[in-house]
Amino acid sequence: MVVSPNEWVKIVARFRNGRTLKGITHNFFANKEVFHVFPVENPNGQSKGILMTDLKAVFFVRDLTGNPDYKERKKYAEGEQPRGHKVEITFRDGEVLVGSTLGYSTDRTGFFIVPADPQSNNIKVFAISSAVDRVRRI
Repeated sequence: MVVSPNEWVKIVARFRNGRTLKGITHNFFANKEVFHVFPVENPNGQSKGILMTDLKAVFFVRDLTGNPDYKERKKYAEGEQPRGHKVEITFRDGEVLVGSTLGYSTDRTGFFIVPADPQSNNIKVFAISSAVDRVRRI
């Protein structure tokens, strides 16, 4: 995902150690080792540099609060044909995501997944390859 310098996106960075950081960014690039997260309430304030190697995944979200009571659908509805390959990914910590990807390669830092559930708070997820235990086509 390439984000233009003037386009802020809401993200939730999930670290391998279980920590979570919410904020906005405008310099996330899948092929870069570092990006910066700014507090939503002060985009011109102090940013935090995030190393990709410290992460499990970056969730590009509609809302930073989300709905903790919402149960995300973990399968496609009959006849749904998303772009790319339908996959189920299992992270090393046991979390499972179901969605579609245009490409997965262990040679790259990570890959994007679009959730199967169109009502999900997650617009897309950048999963860090080294934090993924298994990718299964469905």
